[in-house]
Amino acid sequence: MTTLLLIAKEPLPGKAKTRLHPPLTLDQSAELAAACIADTVDATATLPATRRVLLFAGERTPAGTEQFEVMGQSGGGLDERLADAFDALDGPTLLIGMDTPQLTAAMLTPVFAEWPDDVDAWFGPADDGGFWALGLREPRGDLVRGVEMSTDATGAEQLARLHAAGLTVAMLPPLLDVDTIDDARAVAASAPHTRFARLLAEFEWEGRLIA
Repeated sequence: MTTLLLIAKEPLPGKAKTRLHPPLTLDQSAELAAACIADTVDATATLPATRRVLLFAGERTPAGTEQFEVMGQSGGGLDERLADAFDALDGPTLLIGMDTPQLTAAMLTPVFAEWPDDVDAWFGPADDGGFWALGLREPRGDLVRGVEMSTDATGAEQLARLHAAGLTVAMLPPLLDVDTIDDARAVAASAPHTRFARLLAEFEWEGRLIA
């Protein structure tokens, strides 16, 4: 079976989702970051993960993550932090982030079933050129370490790294990360049932969010 590895940071004003400011305030941005985490935890709650690990930066873990083992993020860039986490785990492992509150359990069901013999990795591309999910049958930090993160070529570089290592990769559906206010509105429209969408609608309705 598969370990679920969720990377997140404490949703503090001025630290989380800062690219939503403006038009959101820093407090609103942090509230939406917290909603992202809550929606992601809800979406994965029914998956038959053998372990649930929260790769966390911060002091107070988010509500709803009580069933997760907490692993502190190491130092260095994002590639180093992800690589160190993969090196610390064994067995099939799926990494996901906190930036896709539209995620559903159905999208991840194949990863939490018996992995096909011919699948070594799972890859979920993000619409901005990055990736939102990375699953490895045998977690190895060297498959991530050195990949330049947060660029519009990150996903392509990471996928090329997997192929260069001789891995057979199965694809997950592409998703839009929430980075900007336009992203937030698009994600909310696609998943109106989420905490994230309801909270964004509340900001809009109250006139607190400038168009």
